[in-house]
Parts: sequence; C-alpha cells; structure tokens
Amino acid sequence: MSSPMNIGAAARQSDISAKMVRHYESLGLLPTVQRTDSGYRQYSDAEVHTLRFIKRARDLGFSMLEIAELVGLWQNRRRASASVRRIAQKHADALAQRIAAMQAMQHTLAHLVDGCHGDHRPECPILDDLAGLAPTE
Repeated sequence: MSSPMNIGAAARQSDISAKMVRHYESLGLLPTVQRTDSGYRQYSDAEVHTLRFIKRARDLGFSMLEIAELVGLWQNRRRASASVRRIAQKHADALAQRIAAMQAMQHTLAHLVDGCHGDHRPECPILDDLAGLAPTE
C-alpha cells in the first residue's frame, strides 16, 4: 500500500477535480477520510479506487442516488448480483427511452429543415412549427 495522499493527488489519480472529491465525500459516497494534524484530508488507495468507481458510474450516466446504491453494493461482498443488475437494467431502459425521444426530435427537425427553402422569403416552416401553426402550402 502506498502512503496517504492529499486531495490533489487523489483527484489526479482518479481523474476528477478536487472540488468533486469534496462533493462526493459530502454526499457520503466516500467514508470520512483521515486528516493530518493541520486538517488536510489524507486519501488511501482504497478511497482513490472508490473515486474511480464513482467516476466510471458518472461516465455511464448513473444518477448520484444510483451511484450511492452501487457503491454500497460494491462494498458489500454478500450482495446479490440481482440487485446490481436491477439498477443497471433500469438505467439502460431509461437511456433507451431518452435515445428514442432524441431520435424522434432529430427526425422532426430534419423534416422541418428539408421543408425550409432557406432563401430571402419570410415564410419559414420551422418557425411555423415552433409557433404551433399549421403548415401553409
């Protein structure tokens, strides 16, 4: 095990900002870390590993509540993997819904852009659609 490190070193090793390290600690995602006599936080390899876990979960779009639950499950060696799978599946399903909604938006915008002449005339089907006006032909 390496020697304890300050917040800057822990942040660099976990590829997150020191501000986020403090934030995750304030949310209880990290246990209270050791402090020096002068009050500086001292992080161990285990806390850096937890920070990397949190960063990866954030990169995958998990919410802070989901991450808190996942960290708890990760640290509980007697967990049921079904609990982890349930959280991941729920998140994957929500992502699929968001992707479908974004694809529908993209399709609608592409249709509106195709219908716009893009010339000097004031008629604009894009603005008409945004205003809720029926298209004029």
